[in-house]
Amino acid sequence: MTDTTAVQGVGAVLARAREELWRAVCARDEYAAGQAVFTALEAGAAAEDVLLDVVAAVQRKVGAEWAANRFTVAQEHAATAIHDRVIAAMAHRAPPPPPGAPGGTVTVACVDGEWHALPARLLAEVLRCRGHRVDFLGAQVPTARLIAHLHRTAPTVVALSSSLAVRLPDAHTAITAVRALGIPVLAGGAAFGDDGRYARLLGADAWAPDARAAADLLARGLPRPAPGAVRQTVDDLPHLLDQEYALVLRDRRQLVRDTLAGLEERLPAMRAYTDAQRERTAENVAHIVDFLSCALYTDDGRLFTGFLGWMGDVLEARRVPARVLDPALALLQDLLKDFPRSLDFLTRGRAALAGRATRPRVPGTGTEA
Repeated sequence: MTDTTAVQGVGAVLARAREELWRAVCARDEYAAGQAVFTALEAGAAAEDVLLDVVAAVQRKVGAEWAANRFTVAQEHAATAIHDRVIAAMAHRAPPPPPGAPGGTVTVACVDGEWHALPARLLAEVLRCRGHRVDFLGAQVPTARLIAHLHRTAPTVVALSSSLAVRLPDAHTAITAVRALGIPVLAGGAAFGDDGRYARLLGADAWAPDARAAADLLARGLPRPAPGAVRQTVDDLPHLLDQEYALVLRDRRQLVRDTLAGLEERLPAMRAYTDAQRERTAENVAHIVDFLSCALYTDDGRLFTGFLGWMGDVLEARRVPARVLDPALALLQDLLKDFPRSLDFLTRGRAALAGRATRPRVPGTGTEA
């Protein structure tokens, strides 16, 4: 058998496993999910490939199905739980790392407030497949607790994961604190941007787009930062001196309340909303304020307009036009009229929504041309 034939054979095994795992999670059948994965392993697929090309691939499809309104939140959570248990079953079958594993111990953790733990879990298992010793701390690790753990364990590297951009200020705190101990930080996850720009902005020593790239980086080694080289937040982000981020964050609840009150005045139909509709509207306004504050923290309007584009897609998949977001942005402009950076980002956001509304649609698809 040639190498090409062998690769094609493994590719077919992985493709079949993806199809079987997808059917299993759609049926909420944990046992069938486990069988799909272990059949692939028994057919010769490497554990790393099964983790990333089967489990992670199906999880991405689950997220896409939720965004398209074809999966409920409960279905998404059920699928994630099945994947988590399948990964644990795979880990229990794997041999322990040998003594003197390469690169010392890697601590893998989600930043404070980040509850999407599966990407970090996948990284931890891939690193174990490569022979690393790994401390996996899971979701929502408070920075103070993380630092206390590092003092006790002295790992070689800390890998920090975050999927939600609103957690970037927490990530910055963690990165700064870890590096002050002389431990390098590898950042990963969707929160850091598809090119790692926010990882660089916040002072991480390295960024990786996925678990394979992260493992390859760690195999080459990361230099240790100088211990005790403590930096202040404004050293990395001098724009924070204008206090806009701090003031918007401080007034978050009031901004949400005032925006909701203004929406009721401008949109009389809101007065007939059910409790559930009112709650969803409040959540959407809160998300807008949170992403605006995060854009202020990073001084990057793309973060805000990108969020509005994503939210517009989610709303339209639920037959709600994205333009319903515009009145909330207009109200926030009134409330933040003395905040120039906020006004700039809100103006860009409204322009992005207006441009979206004028783009031609592809007949029968609901998508833009």
